[in-house]
Amino acid sequence: MNNLPSARTAIVTGAASARGIGRRVAERLAEDGWSIGIIDLDASASAEAASELAERFDVLASGWGADISDPHAISRALDEAEASLPPLVGLANIAGISSPTPYLELTLDEWRRQLDVNLTGVHIVTQRAARSMVRHGIGRIVSISSISAQRGGGTYSKTPYSTAKAGLIGFTRSVARELGEFGITANTVSPGPIDTDIMGGRLTEERKQGFIDEQIVKRIGAPADVAHAVAFLMSDGAGFITGQNVNVNGGQYMS
Repeated sequence: MNNLPSARTAIVTGAASARGIGRRVAERLAEDGWSIGIIDLDASASAEAASELAERFDVLASGWGADISDPHAISRALDEAEASLPPLVGLANIAGISSPTPYLELTLDEWRRQLDVNLTGVHIVTQRAARSMVRHGIGRIVSISSISAQRGGGTYSKTPYSTAKAGLIGFTRSVARELGEFGITANTVSPGPIDTDIMGGRLTEERKQGFIDEQIVKRIGAPADVAHAVAFLMSDGAGFITGQNVNVNGGQYMS
C-alpha cells in the first residue's frame, strides 16, 4: 500500500467563493492536513481565501488567478505552487460554469464556452498536475461532474453543461486507466441540487420543494456534503478506488 506523504499539496480550482463547493473542499482538505493551492479567476480573492485557510487550519496555502482553459496560465500557476508548497499529489477539479440556455436557442459560442471550461479546462489542469504526480509515484484526482450528466439535464443547466459533465465521467475513467500504473487514482463526484451562491435566487422555495420531493433524503444538499465525498476519495483510505463516479444527491438519482 502506497500512502500519501505527510507533507502534501492539493490544488483546488474554483475555491475563491466563500459559499461555494470549492471553498468547502479546500477547507475540508486543510482539516485533513493538506497544504492548499487555490486557482480561480480572481487572483486577489484566491490569495485572500488561501490566507484564511492558512490561518484557520495552520497549513501552507497560496492562491493564484488563472483561467483553467488557458494552458499557459495554468502552467505558470502550478509551477509557482510547486516552488512554494509541498509535493503536489492531489487535485480537486471544482471550477465550472452553468448554462441555462434552452437547446433551440443555443449558440455555437455558448456550446464551445461550456466545453472549454467544464471539460477542456479540467483536462488542462489534470494533465499538468498528473505529470507532477507521476514523478512522486502517487496522486489523487477528483473532479466534479453532475446529476445532469446522468439524467440528461433536468436541473438549472441544460444541454451543453450536461454534455460536458457527462464527458468528464468518461474522461476520468480513461485517465484512471492510463495513470493507475503510476499510483494515481481518478474519480468523479456527481452532486444533485446544492445550496450555493451559483444556485442563488434560482433556488426558490418552490423549486427546493420540487427537488426534495424527488429525493429520498428530504433536504437540499450543502457544499459540505460534496466536500466530505471529495476528501474521502483523496484520502489513503480510497487508494483502491479509481474510475468511479460517486453520487451525492440525496437519492434523487441512483446508478
